[in-house]
Amino acid sequence: MSPPKPSGSTRAGAVRAVFGSLGARTVGALAVLLVLVSLVFLALRLLPGDPAALVLGEQAPEIERALLRARLGLDRPLGVQYARFVAGLFTFDLGDSLARPGTSAFSEVWRALGPTAALASVAVVVGALGGITAALLSVGPWLGARREWAHRGIVVVAATPLIAFAPLLTYLLAVKLRWVPLPGDPDSGASGLLFASGLLAIPLGAQVARIGRAALLDQAGAKFLDVARAKGGGALRVWVVHALPAAFSPIAVVIATQLGALLGGAVVLERLFERPGLGTLMLNAYAARDIPVLEASVAAAGGLFVVAQALAALASAVIDPRTRPS
Repeated sequence: MSPPKPSGSTRAGAVRAVFGSLGARTVGALAVLLVLVSLVFLALRLLPGDPAALVLGEQAPEIERALLRARLGLDRPLGVQYARFVAGLFTFDLGDSLARPGTSAFSEVWRALGPTAALASVAVVVGALGGITAALLSVGPWLGARREWAHRGIVVVAATPLIAFAPLLTYLLAVKLRWVPLPGDPDSGASGLLFASGLLAIPLGAQVARIGRAALLDQAGAKFLDVARAKGGGALRVWVVHALPAAFSPIAVVIATQLGALLGGAVVLERLFERPGLGTLMLNAYAARDIPVLEASVAAAGGLFVVAQALAALASAVIDPRTRPS
């Protein structure tokens, strides 16, 4: 006898609960984002030293410093500056870049978001596919006794930070063996993007493989797999067609929850290989003391993290009922 299906009112209530929880999480995340950008605002204005002197240099004439302070609004009371700053966040107008006069700070950010989004998107696909493949190999019959070594390799990679192996693999594959182009080469094109995304995908793939292996092992003794084998299904069909869909819920949840870490890794990787993107823009703005661009890029990075976490919460609630609010 099949279990009773949930009524329409029950499903509607579950949907309302999921989106209500998502709304509460979003409000909390936006509050965290406001605190983050406020700290950046205060750091640039309350730390010792004249921001105008940091931009123009100590030898700049006082009249030039005064003009820059007026341009940035630094000659106004701190409360007025903060109110204008918050209003600028909502209207996407924090002023023009100091390094590129006539170009708004958020225009610089929008230009940098494209490469970062491409890098992160390809990394999600590569990491998910690679992690699922590694999980299947570590539980299926294809590796025989070497399955345990595959599991140990997954654990080691999952525990290793991106910054530890990215330079090593780049030196080995791009410099020593010349199998791939340097990720920072402007002429590397799609192959450079794929290699950089592959590096970024390694930590995600290791986490997907670790969680996927555990989920697949939970399904290993299920009756429906015995039925599939009895019907003559081969190992590939049994594990991929039958076991993987049943184990996919925790895999999807871990992919969603790793989006924030993936964005942070993209920022690090861009700077490491001098690739264009939000991370490079942020650090270049800091080096040039380009205050409007620095504030806009930090706000954009925080906003991306908030969106990633909100999507992760929504995916977790939709896929795994245990994470839904009661």
